[in-house]
Amino acid sequence: MILLDTHVVLWMVGDSSRLGQAARQVIAADVERRVSAMVSWEIAMVADKKGFAFHKPLAEWLADSFRIIDAYEVAVSGAIATDAGRLRDGIHGDPCDRIMIATARALGCALVTADEKILDYAAKGHLTAIDARR
Repeated sequence: MILLDTHVVLWMVGDSSRLGQAARQVIAADVERRVSAMVSWEIAMVADKKGFAFHKPLAEWLADSFRIIDAYEVAVSGAIATDAGRLRDGIHGDPCDRIMIATARALGCALVTADEKILDYAAKGHLTAIDARR
């Protein structure tokens, strides 16, 4: 099982060259792809802030996108929220990133991300992460 960070979802849907070949292989080989419910929130926030227009209602676009990349949404449980709030050892305060980390930890899976702060946090042994750019 793997968890896909928001930008990885967008890169997959858009078939972006930013998604590295090694990451593509890991994702393709894993049939249990997951996304945090926060991916929907983060995409909605960015779309609203930057004025992105979708050719269909955002909820429908998100559902179609998750289906296209064959990923299933994971709800944010109380345990995930608590872990996200208690992360230590230098992780930044971005709530969405903290929930991504806590979700990966709760699922016991790797988080596919290009976020340097998350990758550094993983290097300290707090979670398993895969660099999406490689």
